[in-house]
Amino acid sequence: MTQVPRIWPGSTIVCLGGGPSLTPADVHAVRVDRHAHVIAINDAYLLAPRADILYAADRAWIDQHDGVPSFLGPKYSIESHDTTSRPDWTILRNTGWLGLETDPSGLRAGHNSGYQAINLAVHFGARRILLLGYDMAPSEDGREHWFQDGPDRKMSPYPQMCAAFETLVEPLAALGVEVINCSRRTALTAFPCQPLEVALSATERAA
Repeated sequence: MTQVPRIWPGSTIVCLGGGPSLTPADVHAVRVDRHAHVIAINDAYLLAPRADILYAADRAWIDQHDGVPSFLGPKYSIESHDTTSRPDWTILRNTGWLGLETDPSGLRAGHNSGYQAINLAVHFGARRILLLGYDMAPSEDGREHWFQDGPDRKMSPYPQMCAAFETLVEPLAALGVEVINCSRRTALTAFPCQPLEVALSATERAA
């Protein structure tokens, strides 16, 4: 059974989501900080091609990008009805929708890949998790992502997604894992918010 290695115990891990508030400047600030590891979610790897980890739940997205051969780091996904085999991707078990999976062979789905990336960060050993691009709402001009939305894309179920994040709060606290939402704009209220520069400064002081 495939398991996520606990390679960064006590670390700070930044999860890069796809919300419209994500900016190249924020990604650059994260990458020049030597005290944080980075999980890029889906297209966020385009802004952070040297991220430590690429995570994608959508098998169609993975196929559309031909498995993302340009990304040279470890790539993770969650099991789905699509059984397309890609030997360079590690597929973890889907162990349910809500809460936190502590078995490193699985993830809770939470109705979105950003939720799954938090669970993945815990498996790697994160003690602090910083969130960027976790808007959980469209921008003022209607965009759902920092990149161009597809013409036929359906609106994401944001209320359902935000409610799922609430089920992470207690199990994360029980493990002593702190999650800080550093997104420039967000409707996600499950975690405290803080400007990225403040959160990174605290990471540097703790190193």
